[in-house]
Formats: sequence, C-alpha cells, structure tokens
Amino acid sequence: MQRKPLFVIGLLMLAALVLAGCPAPAAPAPTGEAAAPGAVTVQAMLASNPREFDNAAVAYCAEQTGINIEVINGPESATDRLALYLQFFGAQSGDIDIIQMDVIWPGILAEHLADLNPYLEQEGVDIGMYFDRIVQNNTVDGALTGLPWFTDAGILYYRSDLLEKYGFDGPPETWAELDEMATAIQEGERAEGNPDFWGFVWQGNSYEGLTCDALEWQVSWGGGEIVEPDGTISINNPQAAAAFDMAASWVGRISPPGVVSYQEEDARGVWQAGNAAFMRNWPYAYALGNAEDSVIRDAFGVVPLPKGEGPDARNADTLGGWQMAVSRYSSNVDAAAKVAICMAGMEGQKIRATQGSMLPTIGALYEDEDVLAANPFFSQMYDVFAGGAVARPSTVTGELYNEVSTIYFTEVNRTLTGQQTGQQAVENIEAQLQDLLR
Repeated sequence: MQRKPLFVIGLLMLAALVLAGCPAPAAPAPTGEAAAPGAVTVQAMLASNPREFDNAAVAYCAEQTGINIEVINGPESATDRLALYLQFFGAQSGDIDIIQMDVIWPGILAEHLADLNPYLEQEGVDIGMYFDRIVQNNTVDGALTGLPWFTDAGILYYRSDLLEKYGFDGPPETWAELDEMATAIQEGERAEGNPDFWGFVWQGNSYEGLTCDALEWQVSWGGGEIVEPDGTISINNPQAAAAFDMAASWVGRISPPGVVSYQEEDARGVWQAGNAAFMRNWPYAYALGNAEDSVIRDAFGVVPLPKGEGPDARNADTLGGWQMAVSRYSSNVDAAAKVAICMAGMEGQKIRATQGSMLPTIGALYEDEDVLAANPFFSQMYDVFAGGAVARPSTVTGELYNEVSTIYFTEVNRTLTGQQTGQQAVENIEAQLQDLLR
C-alpha cells in the first residue's frame, strides 16, 4: 500500500472531523525524530499537544528501533479522537500506523487492530510485566489489541492536617468511616468560620465520570461490575442498590448539593481551595495540589478508595489510562508494532514517568529509584493498580459500551438527585441493558 503524503492525511482528518460534527482545526503538523535517511517511517496519532516527555520518548524509540516516527496531533477531545479513528478504519486507511487507545475502546476498535501477542514473543517481551487487569481489559477474543502505555485509577485524597486536627489516626478504610470523619471535620471547620467547607467532593454529573465513581461504589459493596466478563447482566442486586443509596445520602449533607453536576475540575476546585476534607479524583490532581501556589500544599495524602459493607466488600478504583495500538490496515505493521513495544516498554515508560509523572503500567517501575525520586506518591499507587483497579465493562459490551454507560450514569444520577431509590435504579438499568444487549 502506497503511503499518502502528509497533507492528504490532514485533509482526511479535516473531512472526518466535519463528518463527526466537530470543528475543523488546522491540518496537524507532524513532529518526531528521524532515525536515518531511507528508514521506514511510521505515523502515530497521539494526544493533541505532545509534551516534552512525549517527544523524549519518541526520540528514544526512534534511536532504539532505527525507525522514523512521525507524531500526528489528534483532536483534544477523546470522543472526537475516537470518531476520527473510526473514520480512518472505516475506509481501511493505512495512513495511521499507531494510535493512542483509551482503556474503554478495545471492544469498539478490536476488529481494526493488530494482535500484538506475536510481536511481543518476537521481541522477547514478557507480557507478565504489565498489570494483569489492564492486559485482560485489552484482550478481545484472545487478541491483545493494545499495550498498556500509562494508567490511571480513581483514588481518595484526604487532608492529613485536618485528620490530625480532629483526632483521627489515619484515612478511612470504609465509606462509613469516611462519612463519620467528613461529618466531624465539616462541622468543626464551619464552626470556626468557614461556611463553604464540605466533607467530601466527587463527580456526580450525568457523564462518563459518574460511571467511574458509581462503579467504584458498587464494586466496593460487592455489587458486581454491571455486566460481567461472561456477558451476565449483574446490576440488579441489593449491594449495588445500597451503594447508590449511600452516595445519594451524601448530597447536601457532607457533599455540596451541586455535586450532582460536578465533573473532575469542579471537585478539584473546591478541594484545592481548601474547602473539602476528602476528594475522589484521578492522580493528575496530586501534582496540582502540591503546586507552589496551592493552599493545601504538603497537607494531604492519597489512598485507595474505601470499602463498602458486607462480606464481599473490597477496595475498588476504576481503571483509566491509555494504550499503544497498531492499525491492522497499516502498510508497516511490523515496524509499527516494534515502535509500540518500545514506547510501552520499560525505558519508554520510565522516561514519561520521571519527566511527566505519567503512571506506569509496569509494576517494577513503582520500585525504581529514579521514578520514585521524581514522584514519591507513586509508591502509594502500586496496590491500586496491582489489585484493586476495576475495568468498566467496555470489552464485553464492545461497540455498545457508550450506550451501556449512558444508561448507567443517567439512572445513577437520577438516584443522586432524589428522583428514585437505589433499588429502582438497578431495576431500570437492568431492564434497559436487557433490551440493548439481547
């Protein structure tokens, strides 16, 4: 297959964005490192604005593989990026060799992606070095659709100074303990003159972020994973209902009434202003909270999210993150796979971890001295990814995942806003999923 000139790629991208209903940006300019004149070139569509640590990793892999790597800047919105990928794949275009794939896309994109298992064997790479839960998430019908590149998971932020001030020995291990601590701290801070202080902030808006939060509540109570890996719809159970009722009880009491419309930055805004004792968010908020101008700098810590109630209670942190995937329509699948393996390999990930605080998907890097020196909090994250991370049911539901998630977060939000009980929510979700997935 003959590769089209880059300006044609830009035109295709513009057309695809128009078809997807997205505003058309200027044609993307390639960035990257040339390995050598006459070397094979692969094109990778990554984030909208590659940062210095991205460029450093690209330069390293170009040098190591002897392959030219051109980075094409994709749309900023993940939704727009997925639409663009699907436009390319629908045309079986070979103009993109490597893509950056969201953790919830394997089921949607699997038919268009190369199985990377044979290439790992060829390069002598042990798949066991990656977090198993992410590998499972990326495996569709036995094929490895993407290599875990960097990861994410929901975590609990807590004000260590306030726990000490109010006589608590450490962060909560259960939601009931969080409720107790949040109530006491909120009452105390308000009594001292801060009427804007709240016990706990999180993401309650009707969007994908609520799917992440609600799945954590549900699984922490032993309430299943919405749709199990074997396709069983498991949402309608007392534990899931109780988890949703628990969250609804926080609204207006230890959480702001407006939390039902909060997304990540809304929660972080309250937290970083010093107006919350606890926050559920992603690891990105750690560095921001410790910025020089932050009022909570050096006054907080992070731990896995609390457990629910009952014999099957456990810590549950929703898995996020991105993968390196290779288009099956690429005219250079072998070269693209080699680059993807390098980018997602030990050294490629170490560059991005030390320079950009990107969370590795390789367990050994959480013990690496250089990585820990750059990111001391990484040592607290290992247990989250090694054991507690929960994948959304995107692999099992495939191209229908977006509809599944919409049903789920819509009904949970209706519970949070008092329009229905947790039991009504799980019954409504079950009925709609049965119609969708039958």
